[in-house]
Amino acid sequence: MAVKIRLARRGRKKLAIYDVVVADARAPRDGRFIEKLGVYNPNTNPATIDIREDKALDWLLKGAKPTDTVRAMLSYRGVMLKKHLQVGVNKGAITQEEADKRFNDWIEGKESQISGRKESILKKQEEERQARLEAEKKINEARAQELAASQKAEEEVNAEEEAEAEASEEAPAQEEAAENQEAPAAEEKTEEASEEKKEG
Repeated sequence: MAVKIRLARRGRKKLAIYDVVVADARAPRDGRFIEKLGVYNPNTNPATIDIREDKALDWLLKGAKPTDTVRAMLSYRGVMLKKHLQVGVNKGAITQEEADKRFNDWIEGKESQISGRKESILKKQEEERQARLEAEKKINEARAQELAASQKAEEEVNAEEEAEAEASEEAPAQEEAAENQEAPAAEEKTEEASEEKKEG
């Protein structure tokens, strides 16, 4: 029976999470499996890989074949290197102490590399957040300036309208005053004319 270490999909649409399983090569992707080794979540940044490395190594030494994706994940976690070193120990090429030392040195370098990458990702996210905040501030300032300009224009228009209204109110009052002044003068003239007619 050919045994494979592969991914089994679960989770909701467009947010898949994968189980790392040991299964018969003839079984369907999400079907029966022999053992679950861990979980792979590609939705986080960086992707989360949680694998029981001792069990994975045990299955690799028994002859289980990983798929390309699982092989990359196992290499990332150092399981493939550990298998390679263990094969060397079994053949007598190196001692167990030397194999452990090499593996521990590799793990230390890998952890520093991973932590540096995480820090760079966090720094980049912080820079992007600051850039978004700056852009939002500029937009808010531009909107505030536009509002101030529109309010000033409205105030000017209102002042002009009030001035026109006052002028229009003053004009009829002046006309009425002029008419009132003209009316007595006209009455006086008519009275004078009537007196002249009487005398004549």
